[in-house]
Amino acid sequence: MTRTLLAALALAFMAALASPAMAASDGIRPDPALTPGAVRTTSRDEICTTRTAAVRNVSGAEKLAVYRRYGMAGPSEAFPGTELLPPYEIDHLISLELGGSNDATNLWPQAFDQPMGAHQKDALENRLHKLICAGRIPVEEAQRAIATDWVSAYAKYVGAAQ
Repeated sequence: MTRTLLAALALAFMAALASPAMAASDGIRPDPALTPGAVRTTSRDEICTTRTAAVRNVSGAEKLAVYRRYGMAGPSEAFPGTELLPPYEIDHLISLELGGSNDATNLWPQAFDQPMGAHQKDALENRLHKLICAGRIPVEEAQRAIATDWVSAYAKYVGAAQ
């Protein structure tokens, strides 16, 4: 191969690495390849006694990196190829109150103003937390339910969407 061809291939490879992933997300559910969920703990005692403020630690730079992984420049942009409008928040798929981690694989941009948006997911998180602390559901079951399909978990544990 010539030097010119090698240089062109190297530049193309670096550009591909620098491009954000175009995620398969609609702002309601995360892209499972980018955000499969990550757990900080499965200890019921720790989950029921630790305040989330004590473990919340996601910097602005980390949040911006999550937006970029999802093909967005920031919270004011709609998801590429959709009609979804801002605002978004960087959310923990498995919430901190359920033992979730601050790891990037547990973070995604979630829409507020959707029929199943951030407010509904917050209600699910609160319900699951109460069930865990009351000993009515194992920690791992709650974590798996919210990470697998939080919208279905909402229907099961909270009720039909409003």
